[in-house]
This record gives sequence, C-alpha cells and structure tokens, in this order.
Amino acid sequence: MRGSSAKSLDDTLTAVTAVPGAAAAQVGAELFGIVSALDTAVAARRVLTDPSTEAEGKRQLAAGIFEGKVAADTLTVLRSAVSGRWAAGRDLTDGLEIAGVAAYTRAADEAGQGDILENELFEAGRVIHDSDDLRRVVSDRSVPASARTTLLQDVFRGKVSDSTLALLSQAAVARTGSFERVLEAFSRQVAAREDRLVAVARVAYELDDTERERLTDALSRRYGRAIQLNTVVDPSVIGGISVSVGDEVVDATMSTRLEAARRRIAG
Repeated sequence: MRGSSAKSLDDTLTAVTAVPGAAAAQVGAELFGIVSALDTAVAARRVLTDPSTEAEGKRQLAAGIFEGKVAADTLTVLRSAVSGRWAAGRDLTDGLEIAGVAAYTRAADEAGQGDILENELFEAGRVIHDSDDLRRVVSDRSVPASARTTLLQDVFRGKVSDSTLALLSQAAVARTGSFERVLEAFSRQVAAREDRLVAVARVAYELDDTERERLTDALSRRYGRAIQLNTVVDPSVIGGISVSVGDEVVDATMSTRLEAARRRIAG
C-alpha cells in the first residue's frame, strides 16, 4: 500500500500490537470475519473510507455495525482502521486482513510458536502444491470459498497449529490473488515480524544442519537481513542449488548449467 493507505495500515497494525497476547487469536478471527462482512457491504465500506466523512462518524458507524458482535479489543483495532484515510475502499478491507494475520502472528509468538507458524505455513503450502487434486480445488474460483476453507480444515486440522489453520483458511478465500500468492504474502508477513526474509532453496537432497546453517549465513550476509530458510527437495535439480528470495532467483543448479550449455552449442 502507498500514500495515505500505508499510513493508515501502520496505525492499524500499531493497534494490533496493543492487543493482549492471550486475546490476539480471537481478534484475528474476528478481523477476518469483519473483512468478509465488509467485502459484501459495499455501501458501508464506501462510507467508512469516504474522505469527506469525519473520523468520529466512521467510528460510530463501525461501532453500530459490529459492537456486541466482536470483542472490545477487536473493536478498538477496527476503530483505529476506520479513523485513517484509505486511498480505495478495498484498501480498508485489505488492511484489516493484514491486521488479522498480524494478530494471529502475535498469538503464535505469545505461545512460543512463532517459528512453528512460519514452518507450518511453508510445509502446508508444499503439501497443497504437490497434491494435484487439493491444489486444483483450492485454486478454483468457481468453488465457493466456504467449500475451499472447509476442505483445508478437514485436511490439516490436528496436524498444524490453530493459527496456521486459520491463515490457511483465510488464504483460501483468495481475496487479493491466487491461493498460493496470498499464502506466500502471509508467510512473508509472519517472517517479517523479526525483520527476516524468507528464502526458498531447491536442492537435490535434504540438507543437514551444517549445510543449512552455512547457506543461511551466506544469504544473511548477502541480503543484510536475518533469513528464514525453507528447503524443497527437487530431484530435477541434479546438483547445485536454486534459491529464491522474494522476486530474486539465484539458480546455480547443474540442470540449468547443462541447459545453458546446450543452448550455446545449438547456437
């Protein structure tokens, strides 16, 4: 987000940091519920983001709609959000979704499961990517969002933490892009809580602890940031390694080198 929306998002996330850790998961769930409600309430969303409407009027409208339906902590975050200036109506609901992710991340950290949340999101994403049937359903916009989220809950309930399951379910709604794109954005947001970058390494075999540490250190030096390293074993790599950090891909695999050589020979 840019401009006024970026400032409003910062203020909303600041409100989330004031939420007691024990209440954060409930706030996250309720913020996702508010997002769902406002996505379909176009008229209300328009008023809540109208720059000509006084902030107090927006706060009163938000309270009139949601007071008694959500916890006081959630209402405080919502009031902060609607008090801001958003460049577009969708920016408000997008910002509230980001705030929901932040609340669940806070809940995981409070429970000492922040790193678990990062790892589970990645591993669940790989499971879905590797299952043709599962990937097809969660990526199909013609399938109702409720059915997509129910499927993921059936598959992963009891196998991942509650926070992970909640973020997977919200990603399946696919409000701002494909499931995989939204899940990747959520994963980056979770990692960013400790100013870390997410790196995905495609390797020919599972790295041992020493190799993981060496690669993590090298990437940290290159990018000047702490790194959350996720690995994918890919037999097509043959040798070497391919690492993606955000939009940057460093491909040093043997298969890539052989293909480059083939092209040079072919002219």
